[in-house]
Amino acid sequence: MSPEGKTLLNIIILGLGFMVMFTAFGTCGNIEQTVIKSFNSTEFHGSGYTSMAIIYAVFSASNLIAPSVIAVIGPQLSLFFSGLVYSGYIAVFIHPYTASFYTLSVLLGIAAAVLWTAQGNLLTINSKDSTIGRNSGIFWALMQFSLFFGNLYIFVAWHGKSHITDKDRQTVFITLTVISLVGNFLFFLIQRPDPEPAPTDASESLLPADLSDSSSVVPSQSLSTQALEAFKKSIQLAMTKEMLLLSLPFAYSGLELTFYSGVYGTCLGAMTQFGDDAKGLIGLSGILIGVGEILGGGVFGILDKCNRFGRNPVVFFGLLIHIVAFYLIFLNIASDAPVAPEEGTKMQAFIQPSVTVALICSFLLGLGDSCFNTQLISIVGFLFREDSAPAFAVFKFVQSITAAVAFFYSNYLLLHWQLLIMVLAGFLGTITFFMVEWGVISRRRDSDYDSI
Repeated sequence: MSPEGKTLLNIIILGLGFMVMFTAFGTCGNIEQTVIKSFNSTEFHGSGYTSMAIIYAVFSASNLIAPSVIAVIGPQLSLFFSGLVYSGYIAVFIHPYTASFYTLSVLLGIAAAVLWTAQGNLLTINSKDSTIGRNSGIFWALMQFSLFFGNLYIFVAWHGKSHITDKDRQTVFITLTVISLVGNFLFFLIQRPDPEPAPTDASESLLPADLSDSSSVVPSQSLSTQALEAFKKSIQLAMTKEMLLLSLPFAYSGLELTFYSGVYGTCLGAMTQFGDDAKGLIGLSGILIGVGEILGGGVFGILDKCNRFGRNPVVFFGLLIHIVAFYLIFLNIASDAPVAPEEGTKMQAFIQPSVTVALICSFLLGLGDSCFNTQLISIVGFLFREDSAPAFAVFKFVQSITAAVAFFYSNYLLLHWQLLIMVLAGFLGTITFFMVEWGVISRRRDSDYDSI
């Protein structure tokens, strides 16, 4: 197999592994707050929102050490061992206990940092500057199929049910645990890519020399030295102008991740105006979020139609899509839906609640999210090609800390305040993303002139 074919196959396997694993975990996150509200046990006092806040808070802090872990054991084993923790977290819901629930939340935060940093590292080392956009789209589209399959299962299993019984819960989470374990073992199929030839002057990184000249860790270094060097590189990259500007779109991606992956499904399940099938709508909503994610990943990544215009038009389109979705959600969903008890909301929406409008918003949330994430992955992999593991660790550090904050305030803030926070963050994040992309285009143009 040619080197190009091998790296493309690695990207596909990486995407499939995440698709299978997040078919389980993504579905778990989407339904866990609704499931917790339905527990019959008086000994369990956990909150899905609080658990997610813990996960993302620990995730954020652990991103500082994730590059060190990958430097020591490699990205492939990092993916596998992290995936086992994901499976353990899902299995907690089979027989839930408050202590084990929150303990696994902490461990999952650590595992998530290692998992996503390893993913960014593998994506980058299997890509070139000319293929990073395409490969980001392929990975993203494949992974987001997880939303389709997992939530289709929930929709079929819970269709017409207004209350989730213990048997329903156990059947679902045993199935999800097995699916997650299958995904973990797919990572062993990823092959080591062939080494690239030494770059010419015209193809060197567009980053300043003090960052781009730093080579990967020398094999003769001790494990402790490798870990320390990776940690220092993460701190160094976090202070660069590009990373500081990108921190705002990173933060926005964390806020809207919280909303579409947990809060919005809870809102739909709490809408008594949707009838007895409100719980089943959670699964159908997740499917349509997945359709939007897959469509966005395909159009803006796999087909790569917007490369000649840069990344800015895609990000701007994603912001517009999200603003439309937020406005429709503001009108269609009662303000107390995120914090309503299992019995449902007590407030009225501004319009007569419509299932059709709610599901259209699900699709728009997924489409807008794919616009942001494919371009963020692409620009980080392009700018920090030589230091991809620390760079993606910084990305996930900012994203996860804002997601933790969002899951925390989701316990208390009414819907319209949550939407307002996301609109403001999205607007500011889009502006700073534009600034970084304009700098990339300018340096690329200067590089082209120098090579004439």
